[in-house]
Amino acid sequence: MKRIAKLFISLGFVIAFIVWTVLVKNVDVASIGANQTNVGFAGLNGWIKSIISENYALYLITDWLGIVPILFAFAFMVLGLAQWLKRKSIVKVDRSLLALGVFYVVVISVYVLFETILINYRPILIEGRLESSYPSSTTLLVLCIMPTAIVQLRERIRNKILRDGLTVIIAIFTIFMVVGRLLSGVHWISDIVGGVLLSIGLDCAYLYFCKSN
Repeated sequence: MKRIAKLFISLGFVIAFIVWTVLVKNVDVASIGANQTNVGFAGLNGWIKSIISENYALYLITDWLGIVPILFAFAFMVLGLAQWLKRKSIVKVDRSLLALGVFYVVVISVYVLFETILINYRPILIEGRLESSYPSSTTLLVLCIMPTAIVQLRERIRNKILRDGLTVIIAIFTIFMVVGRLLSGVHWISDIVGGVLLSIGLDCAYLYFCKSN
């Protein structure tokens, strides 16, 4: 894929996320949430929720496995710091690692933003409390960190069998986390869709900036 195409795809998905968010906030809003909280796309969200029963065990599994992408991010930050110290200049750190650092800051900023700007509450109470649900933070975390981890690992691992094996394992883990989060019943389908749209947009932006050609 040409570099400029990644930029346009990124912009397209970010715009799609913004449009989707506006629609979620304003279209078919009804009090179907926990404690009768308002939810957009109530017909769609309510229908999917009626099919998927709550699975607290799956919620806990995906919640605890959320530490995996955090560990990957920490490892790449340590690698970037090691290069900085060894090469004695931040400009000599690999471009892809510098881009990854900025990428992580953006992801964290988005998370904080949507903890502040409430779009949806979860469909169920967590330990008796209402919690922000949009976009799915686990979906955002996994779909942002794990695909970019694949890019980094494929760039740095020379052994083809190990490289391809890790790619498959990470891809399976990523799919499991997103699907598992939906099937756990702790998110509306609109939360998952929002997380996917934004993640793809951010991932493509990273791919655009991580290399000069």
